[in-house]
Amino acid sequence: MLFIGDSAKARIEEIIKSKNLGDDYFVRISVTSGGCSGLSYHLDFDNETQPNDQIFDDKGVRLVTDLKSFLYLANTTLEFSDGLQGKGFYFDNPNAARSCSCGESFAV
Repeated sequence: MLFIGDSAKARIEEIIKSKNLGDDYFVRISVTSGGCSGLSYHLDFDNETQPNDQIFDDKGVRLVTDLKSFLYLANTTLEFSDGLQGKGFYFDNPNAARSCSCGESFAV
């Protein structure tokens, strides 16, 4: 399962509204090779699912990831912060053995 924090839900709803995206859009989360820790998160809006997609609904937000990425993302929560430590989305990933200080890459 993938989860979404309340702050991330609110921010995603703001973005969808400001960009006039339809109800068919969802949040696509993927993991790619790269970053200073070896693996990087990628977050985007999409409206087309793929055959191997894993689809989750948490708090009324659809979160979609491909099967390979899900192996790294199981039980991860998408969060959002607008505090002094930085503004943006971040991942609370229980599978990450370590992550870099920027929070955009991790290792398992």
